[in-house]
Amino acid sequence: MDITRFHATFFEESRENIAAMEAGLLDMESGGGGIDTIHVIFRAAHSIKGGSATFGFSSIAEFTHLLETLLEEARSGHRTLGPDAITVLLTSVDALRMLLAAAEHGDAIDQAMLSQARAGLERMLAGDAATASAPPAAAAVSEEAKPQGWKINFTPEKSLFLSGNDPLRMLRELDDLGELKVSCRDNGLPAFEELDPFEAWLAWDLELVGDIKRSAVEDTFAWVDDQCSLIIEPLMAQAPVPAATAPAPEAAPAAAPVPAAVKAEPEKPAPAKKAAAEPAQRHDAAETTIRVAVDKVDALINLVGELVITQAMLAQRSSELDPGLHEQLLAGLGQLDRNTRDLQEAVMSVRMLPVDFAFSRFPRMVRDIASKIGKKVNLKMSGEGTELDKGVIEKIVDPLVHLVRNAIDHGLETTEQRIAAGKPEAGTVTLSAAHQGGHIIIEVGDDGRGLNRDKILAKAAERGIPVPENATDGQIWDLVFAPGFSTADAITDLSGRGVGMDVVRKNIIALGGQVEIRSKAGEGTTVSIRLPLTMAILDGMTVSVGGEVYILPLNVVLESLQPSDEHIKTVAGDSRLLRVREDYVPLIDLAAQYGLDQKREPGTQPIAVVVESQGRQLALEVDELLGQQQVVVKNLERNYRRIAGVAGATILGDGRVALIVDVGSLATKSQAVAPPVEASKIEAVLAQIIELDKLRKKAA
Repeated sequence: MDITRFHATFFEESRENIAAMEAGLLDMESGGGGIDTIHVIFRAAHSIKGGSATFGFSSIAEFTHLLETLLEEARSGHRTLGPDAITVLLTSVDALRMLLAAAEHGDAIDQAMLSQARAGLERMLAGDAATASAPPAAAAVSEEAKPQGWKINFTPEKSLFLSGNDPLRMLRELDDLGELKVSCRDNGLPAFEELDPFEAWLAWDLELVGDIKRSAVEDTFAWVDDQCSLIIEPLMAQAPVPAATAPAPEAAPAAAPVPAAVKAEPEKPAPAKKAAAEPAQRHDAAETTIRVAVDKVDALINLVGELVITQAMLAQRSSELDPGLHEQLLAGLGQLDRNTRDLQEAVMSVRMLPVDFAFSRFPRMVRDIASKIGKKVNLKMSGEGTELDKGVIEKIVDPLVHLVRNAIDHGLETTEQRIAAGKPEAGTVTLSAAHQGGHIIIEVGDDGRGLNRDKILAKAAERGIPVPENATDGQIWDLVFAPGFSTADAITDLSGRGVGMDVVRKNIIALGGQVEIRSKAGEGTTVSIRLPLTMAILDGMTVSVGGEVYILPLNVVLESLQPSDEHIKTVAGDSRLLRVREDYVPLIDLAAQYGLDQKREPGTQPIAVVVESQGRQLALEVDELLGQQQVVVKNLERNYRRIAGVAGATILGDGRVALIVDVGSLATKSQAVAPPVEASKIEAVLAQIIELDKLRKKAA
C-alpha cells in the first residue's frame, strides 16, 4: 500500500498537535494548567512520534522520543516543569516544527537550533532537574508500592476489523514486553446464526507483569486509540502478611494494603481512557468533522456561484411572464430563489473559520518579544470564536504580526517608565474581533504612551510629507502609513510603529478592508481593521458607465449626488474637483478612466458617487445608478491577468459580465490624492488664478 498519500493528513494533524503543545506550555508558564495540561502535551508529542515512525521520518521520531520521555517524567509526577524546563520544551517545539517543515516541503534544517534543543532535553534528562524537583512522596515509596506491571481492560469497537486492525497483534506485542496473562470477555456475543465474522465480539482482561513503562503499553494500542475502550491501571504487589499475626479470614481486608505514600498520590490512568464510555463519545465527536481539501471547497463555492447566477437569469426572464398564466412556475422559481440563497449561505459557511486560527500564534510571539526586549507584557484576547473566511484569515496574519510587534516595542513604555507614570509595571496588549453588520472588526491595542503628535509632524516635515492645515488627530495618525515612516529614536529589528505600516494598509485594502488609528497621549493606541466576512461574495452598487455596467463595492460608498456645473472646478489643466458641502474632492470620469465612449443622453446630468479609500475621498462620475445586489466575485488574475483599476468581475442576471471597480487603485492614481480641502480655500486660489490670467492677457 502506498502510504505517501496519507502524508498530508499526518502533517496537518502534526501542526495541530504542535499548536496544542505550545498553547499548553504557555498556559503552564503563566500559572495555569495542571496535570491535565501535561497529559494533553504528552499525547500531542506521542501522536507525532507514532505517526513519524510509521511514515519513516526517523529524525522526527527520534527527536520527539526525547521530548516524550521528559514529558513522561512530568506526567508520572517525577519532575516539575519549572520556567527553565518550559523554556527548553518551547525551544524543542520550535525545533520539531522546523523538522516537520523540512520533511513536508524540503526546507533547510537549522542544525544549530536543532543541536541546542537536543542538548537542552538531554541535559534535563541526565538529571540536572529531576532529583531536585521530585516530589517528597515519591522518595518515600517503598519497593512494594512500585507497580509490578499493569492491569489492562481492552474492549474494541465492533467495527475494529473493518479498519484493518487485528487485536491479536496488540496481544503479541504486549507479550514481548513482559509476562502476559489473558482472559476473554463477552463483548455482546449474539446467537450463532446472527454472528457477523467481520465484527469484533470479544474483549480482553490482561495482566502484564514486568518493569514496563506505561508509555510502552500505550504505544501498543496507539493504532486503535479511537476504536476501543481502554483502561490501564497499575498492578500493585501483594504485601506479605506474617502467619503468626494473620487475622481471621472473615476479618481479612478485601484488597492488599497500599503504602500511605501511594494512597496520597495514586497514579492516574490517562484522561482520554478513564471510562469505558469516554472513547465511544470521543469517536462519535470525531465523526462530526471531516477533512476536505481547500480546492474542493473552492470548487463547490464556484459551482454554487454559478447556480446563483443561473437563478438570477431565470428570475429576470420570468419577470416578463404573465403571473396569472404561469402562477405555478413563478411559485416554483420563488422557492428556487430561497433554496439557492440558503444553499449559498451554507456553502459559504464551510470556508468560515474562527479567527483563533490567526490569534493562536500571538501568545508565544508576545512572550518571546517581551523577553527579548526586557518588558513585561500581558496579552488579552477576545472574540477568538468570531468567524471569518479562511482566505481572509490567511492574509490578515502578516498585518497583525506587524501591529502586535510595534505595540510591544514602540507602543508600551519600559517598566521604569510605566512605574514613574503610575501605571502597572506590566503593559497590556489587546487583540479583539467582533462582527459588525456584514463585516468583522479586528482591533490591536495597547495601554502605552500613545502616539506623539508633535513628533509625527516633525518627522513628516523632515521627509517632505504634506500635512493639511489645522489637521485633525486622525489626519496626523494617518501619516504613519507613509512608506518607511517611523518615529523611533533607534533602529532595531522591531522599532518604530511605522515599520511595515504601509504594508499593513496595502494588505488590508487588497482584502477590501479599511484601517484607522485611535490614540490618546499617555493612555495608548488602538489600530482598528474593518474587513468583509468573505472575499467570494460582495455587496455592490451597480452603475451604468458608457453603456456598460460596473460594480462599486458598497462598503466604500459614502453617498451619491447630482452636482451642478458650479460645483465642479477644473485645475491644473484637466484635473477636476467636486464641491461636496464645505470640501472639494477629486472627480474622476469612469467612462474616460476605462476608455469608453460617452453614451449619456443629451441634456442629462451625470451622477457623482462619493467613495472613500485609503483614508481619502473621491467622486466617481457615472451615467446612472441601477441598484444594489450581492454579486459572486470572479478572479481575473487567475483566469486572465491583472488589470489596473479592476478588482474582479461578476456575471449579471442577464448573462453579461460586469467589472468590479478597484477604488483603492483609482485613489492612488488620482493626481489629487490629498484629503478633502475646505471649499473657501480652493475658491480663493481659483480667484487668484483668474486675476493672474487677466493680468497676463492685459500685458500681452
